[in-house]
Amino acid sequence: MNLLAIETSSNACSVALSVDNDIAEAHVVEPRAHTRVLMPMITQLLTDAKLEPNALDAVALGNGPGSFIGMRIGASVAQGICFAGGLKVIPVSSLAAVAAESMTESDAERVVVTQDARMNEVYVGIFRRGGDGQPVHECDEYIDSVDRLEIRGESFITAGDGWYRYPDLLTRGIGDIVGQSEIRCPRARFILPLAEMHCDTAIPAEELVPSYLRHKVAEPPSSAA
Repeated sequence: MNLLAIETSSNACSVALSVDNDIAEAHVVEPRAHTRVLMPMITQLLTDAKLEPNALDAVALGNGPGSFIGMRIGASVAQGICFAGGLKVIPVSSLAAVAAESMTESDAERVVVTQDARMNEVYVGIFRRGGDGQPVHECDEYIDSVDRLEIRGESFITAGDGWYRYPDLLTRGIGDIVGQSEIRCPRARFILPLAEMHCDTAIPAEELVPSYLRHKVAEPPSSAA
């Protein structure tokens, strides 16, 4: 399967290309540089692989939640490639990508990912390790206030930039934290296996809706208990 993954929901601009399971990637952490570096990174990966965009099977997109501007840039580029090549897009949770990398680098069975949502709020994703080692959502992703966030249930490790942006989260007893991953930004190469697992969720590019979450009520779902 030829699959291009794009991830721009954070300060990182990240692209990965899988051609028959041979993966190449480009990953740069540089705030506000997405519009400048994203297309050259994609072009270089495709050129190195001697692959035309229309030879792709689909485009996988880190669909947030995260930076509104970054998400719009990634979505626009993904849609443009899909429109030009007659491809579909596979939206993947950017929080799940952080959890996937954290699980790859540890034996953690439960990971709680937070990313800065501004206005003293964080995006929250709670994941368990699936039988294949990939993260499985324990509940819907949500947005919550830093001051009232609470994670109930079994012990977990933390991952994502939200824990670094709001370090008080680590010290005020929001849950049974047993470790902290150094993974802060989602990486495109970890979107690839998640997209391959969910090829049936591929949609026409015009139907893509970024997962902003901001419009949703900031209440953790009952299944998070």
